Amino acid sequence: MDTKTAGTVEYRVTGFGHPDAQALAQEVQQEYVRRYGSPDETEIRSEDFAAPAGLFMIAYLDGRPVACGGWRAKQAGPDGLRDGDAELKRMFVVPDARGKGLARAVLRRLERTAVEAGRTRFILETGTEQPEAIALYGSEGYAAIRKFGIYKDHPQSICLGKELDPAAVVRDVSV
Repeated sequence: MDTKTAGTVEYRVTGFGHPDAQALAQEVQQEYVRRYGSPDETEIRSEDFAAPAGLFMIAYLDGRPVACGGWRAKQAGPDGLRDGDAELKRMFVVPDARGKGLARAVLRRLERTAVEAGRTRFILETGTEQPEAIALYGSEGYAAIRKFGIYKDHPQSICLGKELDPAAVVRDVSV
């Protein structure tokens, strides 16, 4: 049981094609529309999140899907991407479940699974209109990296990264 939430939290690896994952993905796209005026046009495919090259997870609060996130493997390439990178995607918590520590708990679990899969760095793209996300990532040790992806030239784009230290990532994830 999560200490910040009133209720039982269960974390399940579902895959991105799961109906609950797709419903949450639609909600996060609407969040982007509210904050930026349009959805994220980054290509996302279910197979990107299939083991061993990726993973997608949902947090359920009293049986209801309320938070999600996933990662997909990246290889060395343009814009400073490196072999061993894992790109964090679709981190989201539904509005009525925010402030309960769910995003941090999902992030830490995703970091752990990426390390277990041999990934050495988490990278992500967020934006200036997501101050909550920026604060979360900063508090978890993420720092600015060279911009990548389809929004790399957009002024609202912020790219962050964090080296994944196996010893540090295996910490308690019961946030």
